[in-house]
Amino acid sequence: MNVSQKLLWNIYAGAVGALSAVVAQKAVRGAWKVATGDEPPDPNDPATPLSEALIWALAGGIGIGIAQLLTNRFAAQRWEKAMGTPAPSRSSISFRF
Repeated sequence: MNVSQKLLWNIYAGAVGALSAVVAQKAVRGAWKVATGDEPPDPNDPATPLSEALIWALAGGIGIGIAQLLTNRFAAQRWEKAMGTPAPSRSSISFRF
């Protein structure tokens, strides 16, 4: 795979990833509102109970993690279909010291 394809992949994956992060954040906030009936807590506010801040952090982490996984798989599938080659993977990048 040449340098221009790797650059194109990085741009494509970055754009899709940024969009999915915004959507996932809104989805997690919406799910919190539906589940609790309240706005999501500010975990940095000392007045927020620790248990609530931890649950919010856990829910956000899981939601963003799932969105990232699905987005990466989607982007790789689209790349392979459009380019006819497997998407560049991070594991194929080697660092030399």
